[in-house]
Amino acid sequence: FSASLVAAPADVSLLEGRTSSLWLYNGLLPGPVVDVREGDRVRIAVENRLPLDTTVHWHGLPVPADQDGSPMDPVPPGATRIYEFDLPAGTAGTYWYHPHAHRTTAQQVSMGLAAPFIVRAANDPLAHVPEVTMLVTGIRLDAGGQVSPGTAMDFTVGRQGEQLLVNGGRLPVHGVRPGSTQRWRILNATSARYLRLALDGHAFTLVGTDGGLLGAPVGPLSEVLVAPAQRVELVVTVSATPGARFTLRAQRHAIDAMGMGTYAGEDLLTIATTAESPVAPLAIPATLRPVASLGPAVARKRVTLTQSGMGMMAGAGSFLIDGRPFDMDRVDYVSRVGDVEDWEIVNRTMMDHPIHVHGTQFQLASRGSGGLAVPAPYAAWIDTVDVPSGTTATIRMRQDMPGKRMVHCHILEHEDAGMMAVLEVRP
Repeated sequence: FSASLVAAPADVSLLEGRTSSLWLYNGLLPGPVVDVREGDRVRIAVENRLPLDTTVHWHGLPVPADQDGSPMDPVPPGATRIYEFDLPAGTAGTYWYHPHAHRTTAQQVSMGLAAPFIVRAANDPLAHVPEVTMLVTGIRLDAGGQVSPGTAMDFTVGRQGEQLLVNGGRLPVHGVRPGSTQRWRILNATSARYLRLALDGHAFTLVGTDGGLLGAPVGPLSEVLVAPAQRVELVVTVSATPGARFTLRAQRHAIDAMGMGTYAGEDLLTIATTAESPVAPLAIPATLRPVASLGPAVARKRVTLTQSGMGMMAGAGSFLIDGRPFDMDRVDYVSRVGDVEDWEIVNRTMMDHPIHVHGTQFQLASRGSGGLAVPAPYAAWIDTVDVPSGTTATIRMRQDMPGKRMVHCHILEHEDAGMMAVLEVRP
């Protein structure tokens, strides 16, 4: 698979009578969908026409460290960088790509640089179910119709006041034949917004997470929480009533102890059933894809999410990992290729943090608070784990390629302000 991406300024009409200056891949909001298969060799040339360094990070994909688009490997303005990697068997899932440049990731994503990356399996047990991909992004425009810069409050609790877009559109209408069953790939590509998803009068069946399908469907669920950077695959059977309308919304959700990071409920899109006669729902297999155990851990690590200064108002840089701000010249953790490790991520801050580890998919083993640990309800491959304030998440992980990897909060303002660490994976 070969493709070219150009990251460049582009003018888009988002408000009537106004032109907004965005940064886009190939002039598209969102960028072009990369749709590939397990076993493919991927070769993508990225040209940087932005006024600052950029990279492309293939979020969640097991790519070599030198192809991962980390902040250690910038692409300067005017340069072209070729990323090349193989997609091994077992990697089918819903991923995305976005910039990961040093201290400007939040800015670049908020300007429009994000897009889906879908890897397909030869034997997909849900291949018979029609698919819809929904990339959710946020945009905040000032009175002149331009993207407003980050504020001190944004760097404290994550970017506030954005309007949510689905595939670049505000409140789109999705027409569906009554009774239809669909597979929705939903990607949270916002800077900081937690999506507590609910669909009027409907239930979800969860069939996949960041790294692909579950062992068995989970549901029915009245709501599903998708933290920043996470993805879910949901099967939805739409009402058999012709000519009906239903709203998919992100419900009110609080991510901090003081209420400043509380997001009001917001509608995402409308499901409109057509006037056609209803169709029969599709059957979903009782088993999907085995989620293999990683086996026993041979090492343990403890990662502590910390906060400096006086409470939430300490400003930019107030959230840290192990009490230290990011330094790309310092190695914070060392692992060995092939070792299975348990990582205990302890959140001692007043906010929830979605923690992303580059280079691999891992499994949530348990969650705990107040000394009590509860095992994960089902096995799943994830690359971003939400760690609510005052709790501990234990993940089990194996890195299969050497090199330096990022470990960071995926509230992008926190990442840019220093809530990131370096993991060196040694042969």
